Amino acid sequence: MEELIEYQQFAKQLCHLSGEVIKKYFREQISVDQKIDNSPVTIADRKAEEIMREAILKEFPDDGILGEEFGVHQGKSQYKWILDPIDGTKSFICGAISFGTLIALTKNDNPVLGVFHQPILNELLYGDNKNTVLNEQKVLVRECESISNAVLLTTDHLNIEKYQNAKRFDSLIRQVKLYRGWGDCYGYYLLSTGFVDIMVDPIMSYWDIAALVPIVKGAGGIITDFHGNDPLKGNSAVASSAKIHAQVIQELNS
Repeated sequence: MEELIEYQQFAKQLCHLSGEVIKKYFREQISVDQKIDNSPVTIADRKAEEIMREAILKEFPDDGILGEEFGVHQGKSQYKWILDPIDGTKSFICGAISFGTLIALTKNDNPVLGVFHQPILNELLYGDNKNTVLNEQKVLVRECESISNAVLLTTDHLNIEKYQNAKRFDSLIRQVKLYRGWGDCYGYYLLSTGFVDIMVDPIMSYWDIAALVPIVKGAGGIITDFHGNDPLKGNSAVASSAKIHAQVIQELNS
């Protein structure tokens, strides 16, 4: 669709603009504030979202915007931009690279484009539910026939016990080949580019999930909430290769 191609090109510009801001503050001594939900936020988060919002309002003034840091701008068109300027702020403030910028475009509330940008590594991953591309090269989730051969990631192990069934998750991690904590959006990037097999988040916000759906689906993977339902209507995420997804969901809930 020609219209979507235009939006894809513009999303790349948003990544460039936000990336320049984020790189300026990476591994610098910056203050960290706590939001109402006790999650951290920095000047990099705020300024990266500000510059993206300004660009969207200039280029597509009728489109809506939902951003993690500055909330909702009510648009007039069927399109809305979903912005998470730094997904993985805890990693960012610790100098780790397991963070990224997430940008989604929804049409009538359905994500039609998802973008992940890692500005330090200069990696741009975008998907449209049908195809996913990393730096202009098509990528796919890797074939994984069995949980026993899978690499499983999550963002924060303590959140499993807080929000989901910890006993079932502990059972799952004892069945996989390897379990690590390379989480936030970086885990879904590793899944979609064929390096890991399962990514699990027991709690998610809409701006965390919206961009990941077209990316994971475009790479041939499946993404649901913890119970196998539409993640956009839930508050958790389980993403994996197609052959093991149903078994993963069963293990998490049985």
